[in-house]
Amino acid sequence: MNAQRAQEIAASPVMANVTYNGTPVYIQRVNEQNKTARIYPLDQPQNEQEVPLSSLQEQ
Repeated sequence: MNAQRAQEIAASPVMANVTYNGTPVYIQRVNEQNKTARIYPLDQPQNEQEVPLSSLQEQ
């Protein structure tokens, strides 16, 4: 996923269908400089992680 699209999804009030390794996730914020995103699985909000944008897929 590119940084601009990830930013749009993170800023949108509408939930987008994004997955990380097949798991539906919520994008909290995007670090364009590092090309990473702060995410968490929808069913595990306490399990935050920083992942490469390239590993995120929009369904």
